[in-house]
Amino acid sequence: MWRRPEGCYREYLGATIMTRGAVLVSGGGTKLQALLDSVYFGEIPDFELVSVISSDAQAYAMTRAKTAGVPAFTVDPAMFPTTSSFSMAMANKLRDMDVDLVILAGYKMPLGTVASTYKNRVIGVYPSLIPAFEDCQGSVHRAVLERGAKVTGATAYFASQEGGIGPIILQKPVEVKQDDTVESLRSRVMEEAEWKLLPQAVTLYCQGRLEVRGMRVIIKEK
Repeated sequence: MWRRPEGCYREYLGATIMTRGAVLVSGGGTKLQALLDSVYFGEIPDFELVSVISSDAQAYAMTRAKTAGVPAFTVDPAMFPTTSSFSMAMANKLRDMDVDLVILAGYKMPLGTVASTYKNRVIGVYPSLIPAFEDCQGSVHRAVLERGAKVTGATAYFASQEGGIGPIILQKPVEVKQDDTVESLRSRVMEEAEWKLLPQAVTLYCQGRLEVRGMRVIIKEK
């Protein structure tokens, strides 16, 4: 039985096969919306968003997906006895849909089996310049303000096999203003960095321009 090889877009019998992506969500879906907008405006080449999968059936991200005409599914962790069995069910769901790339957009559950099954094929974004505040407990933006940092930002990354933050794909700095509050800083980091980096990282993946060497990501020229 023929199986598509791991990678970005492939060619088979002369036809281009698009990258099939699924987005994992748990909440409001603001990062999902940034991705949906990029898909709508044709900014991500050779990419098909085949599903949005939530760990919470009531998450507003599901409404965003349905409004955009993207199939939305729920995998409820309450239906499974352990987080391991839940992550295995999520990985099976992704495999059943023949997903190539997994995108994290406010997903709050442990990746578990998903991370190892989709090695170097899980992309997420974190609201700091990794490794700064990587292990922060609580609000990253509160920690940034309390520490007196002058610059913060966001990082797009591949998930590690353990489900944490692995190789860094892209980073974007954001200035910390003297009158910033936790909320104003959070909003600006999302708008200026997170919402931009996630579609950019997915685009680079779909263009076949990302090569992982150990813990480094090499961005190849077009």
